[in-house]
Amino acid sequence: MINLIRATILAAASSLVLAACTTLDPYTGEERTARATTGAAIGAVAGAAIGVATGSDSRDRRKRALIGAGIGGLSGAAVGGYMDRQEAALREQLQGTGVSVTRQGDEIILNMPGNVTFGFDSADLRSEFFDVLDSVALVLDEYDQTLVEVAGHTDSTGSASYNQGLSERRAATVGRYLENRGVDRRRIATAGFGEDYPIASNETEAGRQANRRVELTLVPITN
Repeated sequence: MINLIRATILAAASSLVLAACTTLDPYTGEERTARATTGAAIGAVAGAAIGVATGSDSRDRRKRALIGAGIGGLSGAAVGGYMDRQEAALREQLQGTGVSVTRQGDEIILNMPGNVTFGFDSADLRSEFFDVLDSVALVLDEYDQTLVEVAGHTDSTGSASYNQGLSERRAATVGRYLENRGVDRRRIATAGFGEDYPIASNETEAGRQANRRVELTLVPITN
């Protein structure tokens, strides 16, 4: 059943890719390229798919649990302003690190390329990436009214089953690191999607490198 739902979500992502060309970034006023727009669209779809991979209504259940634990939910105009401030803080912390920050509505997507996060065919974080994740954890700790959805992705090299497992291990590694740096584990969900959500062609080395990534989708906790 999960595979069927994933296939449906993947079809929706493909539709978004076909529709994406260029658009005006509402936060910078600059024109986005097709690749940036497509990446944001697929990132948002993959983030939604985490709910499927981690259990029924995972996102809503985590929101309710956190609100019940005393973390107030956001509402109305407060949502946009809160995410604006969090986005600005992340952009400041991550400038020059290789991690991109993309806004998709009220959600923020951090794209962490595999070449700067992990060694080849490994789920162990590169030591030089620790400081980057420490900076992310610092912002997440300050802006605690967000869910943190960690999605692992691979290129299409190797078998689909192996890529699935590798993507799951890498997502789990990032999730554990953030938890160890003080991010409430109840906010974090991790899932791997293997080669299912490419943001570039797997026919070139540059494309395969782009597809090997971990994405963090930050979702506001709303009432």
